[in-house]
Amino acid sequence: MNHAVRFDMDLATPPELQSALRRWQVRAGAVGAVALVAAVLIAFFQPEAFFRAWLWSYTLYLGVTLGSMALLMLQYLTGGAWGVVIRRPAEAAARTLPALAVLFIPVVIGIPWLYHWSHADAVAADALLQHKSLFLNIPAWVSRAVVYFAGWIGLAWMLGRWARHLEETGSPEAARRLRTISAPGLIFYAFSVTFMSIDWVMSVDAHWFSTMFGLLFISGQLLSAMAFLIAVVVLLYRWRPFAEVLGERHIHDLGKLLLMAVMLWAYLAFSQFLIIWAGNLPEEVPWYLARLQGGWQYVGLALVVLHFALPFALLLSRDLKRSYRLLAGVALLVLAMRLVDLFWLVVPSFTRGSFAFTVMDLLVPMGLGGLWLALVARQAGARALLPIGDPHLEEALEHGKE
Repeated sequence: MNHAVRFDMDLATPPELQSALRRWQVRAGAVGAVALVAAVLIAFFQPEAFFRAWLWSYTLYLGVTLGSMALLMLQYLTGGAWGVVIRRPAEAAARTLPALAVLFIPVVIGIPWLYHWSHADAVAADALLQHKSLFLNIPAWVSRAVVYFAGWIGLAWMLGRWARHLEETGSPEAARRLRTISAPGLIFYAFSVTFMSIDWVMSVDAHWFSTMFGLLFISGQLLSAMAFLIAVVVLLYRWRPFAEVLGERHIHDLGKLLLMAVMLWAYLAFSQFLIIWAGNLPEEVPWYLARLQGGWQYVGLALVVLHFALPFALLLSRDLKRSYRLLAGVALLVLAMRLVDLFWLVVPSFTRGSFAFTVMDLLVPMGLGGLWLALVARQAGARALLPIGDPHLEEALEHGKE
């Protein structure tokens, strides 16, 4: 039996929105290409600055992608109107994972510049690195990255396949399959992102460790994804079909989820700091000391104010969460501060307490961001922007009118 929803209105993507998506794709791709070409040319003179900028910038865009896929799986499991309006943008982001796997190659090339443990002489002179060498060695590190990407791309492919089947047939079997995939998929996501954060970011300073780092990364990805998807939905609100079906309750629900994500990230970030600072252990505290002096303390203060305090205070307002433009503004602020947070997590391990910002820290995030946004725009234009065949679509969209 076909449970596809029947509407009086046309939910297909109109030609004017298709044209807009193509324009955004071309513009974002052009900006990204120019910025990356400039960065690569400068990289011949500043290789370390290039690779470290690539690492923290890449981590943001991969985080938005993986966070979008995690929210997608969460919505398949729990239902709810909040997920219907962001499902297609989240799917579009998830389908960029094969391209992001290719864009990971510079991180692999940059291993000698990024990771102290990759040098045999450094390991030979350091008892702690020798102790960790079974885990922190290049073959094992690359092998784990292959496993991460294989799992992520496989999940995105399976979710996309059954979502397409659900759209075409409205079959309850397709909806059941999506739930069946999402339950173990979320478990794999949690474990893979935890180990990924250890491999790619924590091991930049192999003497430091935190048992909360994986959870902090997961919360940051969910926060990044929610902020990005809110910004996309508000941008699309000017065109059909979003202009006809998106209601204040939809945007209000997304605003509440953004508030939850801000609070979760802040709780985990402060808990990690409090535990390490109170413990006062010589192998843990220096990591924070490097980020609380030499100018980095002002970046940390900006994170406290602009990543948590201001968004938290603003998102408490019911009226703001029902205002498309104001909520999008808060979401963009949060997304920008996610970039700052990753910059703060990675770069001080190289500068050892002295603030440093190079042209690479501007060009590389612009370049990667432009290319990634172009890919998302291309994927978004390939399919309808609402899950037309979802048997719960009509109920979810009626929720926005209440």
